[in-house]
Amino acid sequence: MNAIEDNAYRRSWQVLGTELLERGPRPRLVLCISAHWITRGWQLTAMDDPRTIHDFGGFPQALFDQRYPAPGSPTMARAISAAVSQPGSGAPLGLDDLEWGLDHGTWSVLKPMFPDASIPVIQLSMDYSRPPAEHFELGRQLRALRERGVLIVGSGNIVHNLRAIRREAADNQAYDWAIEFDRITGEHIAEGRLEALDGFRALGPLAQMAHPTWDHYLPLLYAAGAVEAGEAPRFFNDSFQAASISMRSVIWG
Repeated sequence: MNAIEDNAYRRSWQVLGTELLERGPRPRLVLCISAHWITRGWQLTAMDDPRTIHDFGGFPQALFDQRYPAPGSPTMARAISAAVSQPGSGAPLGLDDLEWGLDHGTWSVLKPMFPDASIPVIQLSMDYSRPPAEHFELGRQLRALRERGVLIVGSGNIVHNLRAIRREAADNQAYDWAIEFDRITGEHIAEGRLEALDGFRALGPLAQMAHPTWDHYLPLLYAAGAVEAGEAPRFFNDSFQAASISMRSVIWG
C-alpha cells in the first residue's frame, strides 16, 4: 500500500528519485533485486516490455490497477549476463525473455521514484538455495555496472516477519527482537562492516524471528556488495510498520 498511499515512506521515495535525477547523470538502467523473484540459479529479465506483476492478494482494487510500463533492455541483459558469473558454478546469468517481469518489490518502489517509467528496468532473481555469502559475492560483481550508469536497487526489508505483524501498531512501535536485529544490521552498515551482513544467521533465534525466511533480507547483500570502498551510507525511512517490518532504507553513492 505504500506504493499508492500518501505517507512518509512514499514521499521519501519521491524525494529520492528527484534527488537522483537532479544531482547527476540520469541512470542508463535500473537493475533491481527483489525479494519476490526466487529461482534455481540466477536469472535476468531480458524482454523488451516487462509486464507489471501483481504478486499479492487481499488488497484494494486500486493496487491491482497499478501499472509500471518501464521498458526492458535485452541488450543490457545480455551484456550483464556475459559480464557477471553465477557464484559456485561460474556460469553466465540466465536470461528470461518470457516468464517474469516487474514484481511489486520492484514497481512499488520505482513508481514513486521515477513515475514516468522512462528508465529501462531489469530484474535480477535470487537463488534462495545458495548461502548468503554467494549473494554478497554476486553483489561485488555488480559494482562495475555502476560505472556504466546502472542504478542498483535492492528491494526487501531488514526485518520482515509477517507471522508476527500487529496492524494496530504505530510506526515507532516494534517488538524488542525486531528493534535489536534492525539495530545490529544498521550498525554494520553505518560502520562499514558490510562483509558482516552475510553472517546474520549467527544471531540464531534473533535472526530467525527477524526473518523466518531470508528472501526479504538477501536483496540488501547485493546492494552492500556493490558499494565502493569509503562510500558513506545514508539512512532514510528508519521506522517500523506493523511492529515486525523494518522500513529502514539506505543509499550509498
